[in-house]
Amino acid sequence: MREDDPTEAAGLRAAFRAAAAHRPDPTTPPVDLRLPFSGPWLTVRTPARRVPSHGTHAFGQTYAFDFVAVDAGRRTASAVDWRTVVGTEPVHRFLGLGRPVLAPASGRVVAVHDGEDDHEARRSPLSLLAYGATQGSRLSRGIGAVAGNHVVLALEDRAAFVLLAHLQRWSVRVRAGEHVSTGDQVGACGNSGNSTQPHLHLHAMDSASLLSARGLPIAFRDYRAQPARGSDWSHRELGVPGWREVVESG
Repeated sequence: MREDDPTEAAGLRAAFRAAAAHRPDPTTPPVDLRLPFSGPWLTVRTPARRVPSHGTHAFGQTYAFDFVAVDAGRRTASAVDWRTVVGTEPVHRFLGLGRPVLAPASGRVVAVHDGEDDHEARRSPLSLLAYGATQGSRLSRGIGAVAGNHVVLALEDRAAFVLLAHLQRWSVRVRAGEHVSTGDQVGACGNSGNSTQPHLHLHAMDSASLLSARGLPIAFRDYRAQPARGSDWSHRELGVPGWREVVESG
């Protein structure tokens, strides 16, 4: 895919226009998945707080989740300095960079994109404001500039597809057409595409095409959760992680 492909850029704009009129069906049963990682990760975007979770139905992300790797103290990075407050930060200081990303269900790989850069991270209000002003230019450069390095899986037990996005450059381990089992590594967490710090974006959808897909709700099986306020962990056989909850595989 060329970054200057006008056909794809037009398709992205059309997807946003079509998404404005979309109304999800509240009776749609959730897609059951396993968490696509090991260790503790913070849930920073979740349908438990709002739908659509990213403010748009475009690209099938109505029920999308964003997860950020953390340590026992809920820290996402190994250092905090002046750049955290007023500038950008080196991506390698974030704990998630390079962490394995696993298949959340068994299925077939239907799309792969790799080669996008992992850019500098942004936590400061000034850097986030400047970054927000460039959203339009990223959209015009195609799916790779938005989703970054990514993998799309067609699930074997349901007519549904799962996107794993913002992967680390050259970390994708699978090819289109390949079968994967739950827990197989498909790539590593990165900061590619429309991302302000290393994290994993995941959503389920009814089509392999991000330009036409509609989002599907998700529930995760067999995981532990620690609420945003409090230190007690609980085990969930099946559930939806809440906003700012730390979760890990059970």
